Amino acid sequence: MTGFETIRARAEARKGGVAALAALLPSSPDREALLSLGDDRVLAEMAKRVFCAGFSWRVIDSKWPDFEAAFLSFDPTALVFQLDTFWDALTADTRIVRNGAKIMSVRHNAHFVSQIAEEHGSFGRFLAAWPAVDEIGLLSLLTKRGSRLGGNSGQMLLRFLGWDGFVLSTDVVMCLRDAGLDIAPEPKSKGDMAKIQQQFNAWASDTGMSYTQISRICALSIGENRADGERYE
Repeated sequence: MTGFETIRARAEARKGGVAALAALLPSSPDREALLSLGDDRVLAEMAKRVFCAGFSWRVIDSKWPDFEAAFLSFDPTALVFQLDTFWDALTADTRIVRNGAKIMSVRHNAHFVSQIAEEHGSFGRFLAAWPAVDEIGLLSLLTKRGSRLGGNSGQMLLRFLGWDGFVLSTDVVMCLRDAGLDIAPEPKSKGDMAKIQQQFNAWASDTGMSYTQISRICALSIGENRADGERYE
């Protein structure tokens, strides 16, 4: 396997030096922020990731205040007691994107968030206790117990919530394969995900960096050299 310092040096060269690369890296994840994360904000982010999947992020962002109003500020406690008529009405609500399956995923995920909160005190506390060395286990749980939270949606959910993990964008996968990891171009099998987790664990151990930062450096080191400020992962 290619050493991570080689990958980082390539990213530095592409982005204009050590300082320029550092400016593009996210801050290290804050465990205390996870501990204080409200369950309503977790459910809101779940909904945003679901509605953004296969749709324009810009459109969803522009309509988000209306989503907040339509979904009762994403309060899981309030939503779990809503009757079928409430959810049926949302499918005709012009304030939001009227996708029935995605609307119903919010209903399912309100129950999911409530159940995790009951088990662990809050969803944020649950996330804060889950180790970064087992992101694939966490992604599996999101897929099994949540609704429409598999694949990239689950990874982006964790990233936006502030949990320390990788995002398998096209560029990150390209970086892993270029470094010598034997995985598919679109890794989805348990075997490939285990290899990816093992490699990120090794790089985190070697560098002392967060998984989030390692993931971003991978994305910046290869593929299209996008302008600063564009989405890399």
